[in-house]
Amino acid sequence: MALWIQAQQLQGDALHQMQSLYGQHFPIEVRHYLSQWLEAQLWDAIDLENQQDEFKAKRLLDGLIQELQRKAEHQMGEDGFLLKIKLGHYATQLKSSYDPCPLELVRCVKHILYTEQRLVQEASNASSPGSGPVDGTPQRYQQINQTFEELRVMTQDTENDLRKLQHSQEYFIIQYQESLRIQAQLSSLASIPPAERVQRESGLQSRKSTLEAWLTREANTLQKYRQELAEKHQRTLALLRKQQTVIVDDELIQWKRRQQLTGNGGPSEGGLDILQAWCEKLADMIWQNRQQIRRVEHLTQQLPIPGPTEELLTDLNATVTDIISALVTSTFIIEKQPPQVLKTQTKFSATVRLLVGGKLNVHMNPPQVKATIISEQQAKALLKNENTRNDSSGEILNNNCVMEYHQTTGTLSAHFRTMSLKRIKRSDRRGAESVTEEKFTVLFESQFSVGGNELVFHVKTLSLPVVVIVHGSQDNNATATVLWDNAFSETGRVPFVVPDKVLWPQLCEALNMKYKSEVQSDRGLSEDNLVFLAQKAFSSSSNNTEDYCNMTITWSQFNRESLPGRNFTFWQWFDGVIELMKKHLKSHWNDGAILGFLNKQQALDMLMSKPNGTFLLRFSDSEIGGITIAWVAENPNKAGERMVWNLMPFTTKDFSIRSLADRISDLNHLLFLYPNQPKEEVFSRYCTPPNSKAVGDGYVKPEIKQVVKVENDSMLDTEGEFDLDETMDMARQVEEFLRQPMETQWRPHLGPPRSPVTLNCSLFKLII
Repeated sequence: MALWIQAQQLQGDALHQMQSLYGQHFPIEVRHYLSQWLEAQLWDAIDLENQQDEFKAKRLLDGLIQELQRKAEHQMGEDGFLLKIKLGHYATQLKSSYDPCPLELVRCVKHILYTEQRLVQEASNASSPGSGPVDGTPQRYQQINQTFEELRVMTQDTENDLRKLQHSQEYFIIQYQESLRIQAQLSSLASIPPAERVQRESGLQSRKSTLEAWLTREANTLQKYRQELAEKHQRTLALLRKQQTVIVDDELIQWKRRQQLTGNGGPSEGGLDILQAWCEKLADMIWQNRQQIRRVEHLTQQLPIPGPTEELLTDLNATVTDIISALVTSTFIIEKQPPQVLKTQTKFSATVRLLVGGKLNVHMNPPQVKATIISEQQAKALLKNENTRNDSSGEILNNNCVMEYHQTTGTLSAHFRTMSLKRIKRSDRRGAESVTEEKFTVLFESQFSVGGNELVFHVKTLSLPVVVIVHGSQDNNATATVLWDNAFSETGRVPFVVPDKVLWPQLCEALNMKYKSEVQSDRGLSEDNLVFLAQKAFSSSSNNTEDYCNMTITWSQFNRESLPGRNFTFWQWFDGVIELMKKHLKSHWNDGAILGFLNKQQALDMLMSKPNGTFLLRFSDSEIGGITIAWVAENPNKAGERMVWNLMPFTTKDFSIRSLADRISDLNHLLFLYPNQPKEEVFSRYCTPPNSKAVGDGYVKPEIKQVVKVENDSMLDTEGEFDLDETMDMARQVEEFLRQPMETQWRPHLGPPRSPVTLNCSLFKLII
């Protein structure tokens, strides 16, 4: 069912919340008449912090205007005439409002659609209390909303009691003033005749005694009212603190954890709108109770009555101030994290947001936010409230930003768009730690006041750990540090402590998440793939998954110690596979054409039972980011004997010249992709169409084709792999030569072009 149809069925407060989303900034009639079009657009595909996406936003705005105009033109009849005028007016109004800033339209519509979805989900849950979550909405959301309703009732109850107390106290003061007037009259009786004085004094004394007795009883009653009201506020504040713990210490922390896992390729952490709505409700109720307590304090000062209430009110005031302070400081968060692998002299962005900023009217005097990069040690000192003397570990350019309030969404945020780390100051490293294992963090801080400067807040928040690099060659190892930290850090840790070793299944989960995200595939790492990785990581030969379930892998094994017989680590090898796949081979992986995670022996065992010409693709054990073709064929030196051949690995450099599909197509001796698929069925759709021989300028255009010519076993190494280092180099030189402009190819100092004959035994030949 369309979202708008469901939204129209909302009732009560939910319907009111939905209606409040609309106004001059986006009329509800536009939502109604363009509901299908609005819900069909890819609003989430636009990054509001990326100015380069402004063009996409402009296209959506233009599309919206065109749809409105088209809808207006098709209106007929008397009622249609009025609607035609109204829709045309809205088209002009929206174009005028959002043409200078089309990203604001996207922000507005995303907020509307998300809020409608949330309200519909909450209403669905409320109508089915016995059922489970609807559309993924957790059952705990119901409990949070029920607690808010309980808090609303309690706050309204104390408000009613406070009014009664105020009325009772006002009447008490009036009666007390009356007793003072009677006392004054009694004092003035000395000046009148005795007979009249006795008569009047008797009446005044009687009234005075009655009134004083009433005042005594009423004073006790007022004290009781105050005591009961203070105790009610205690219960309300206790529930408020409990609700705040659920939202801030549970829900918001879980959101931050999901945000951290997105750095490893985890699913999106989800929007902050529902969390902001909860935090704003908290802020509103805390502030209402704070104002009530202050009014009680004022009444107490106006009419002091000895008793324990004064001490209770002092405690309540401290408690409510502590609660609001904790809420404000906890909801100053990083909505968009800076990159965790941060290269110096490179622009980067980040966004911080105050979830209660709109509710507390902080935007009336927009605060400024400052960003500073600090070391792990400085972060520890900061969280211990030790004096850091405003130290930093580097210099960030464009590190100041004013928080902006977006009226359409009610969000208060600061968008740092062009920050750049100019320099970094490193600390002394421990033991074998490298520069790519050193962690920093970006500190965001601001100061603002609320309630007419009643409360002043200095808020701070730390980014996820950042590894600073100065060259692209460090990216691989820096990514390893970030992946380990994101996967295995614990909530509430001391910055930035992570375990030195973890269970192998834990690492498998992190590797699978990273792989699927980078390769953009739903096909993750299979159980067999993970067994292969375990064999590589632990130098093991076991094929049993259970053997690795309780094994632990250390950080050193992961990315500090080289694999046996190699000059690279486990992570460097795995990351090389990821880079190769995401740049050149993701389609083939998604098709299931690449088995990949196999060793030579496994490939041999699989292929020897298949017909000649059967081949498979596996990742190279000896080269980072390499993939090789293994196939079964006759041994040219021994009649009747078959063997498995392994082609020298291809890398990203090779595939930037000629694709995998083209190379496989060139090799006629490759017939079936393991187990039995004709190669044309798998790879033909990815092949480059052949070039036409007729070239307009009269020249014949050269082509490069994959060639493997086997004449004797001198071309094979002892493991059955082609030893083509020299001819490979020659082929690459020719390929690079052919990619140069024509006028530079035939310069005399380069000598004559190489003859195609010299490539007969290489991987490539030149076709003229």
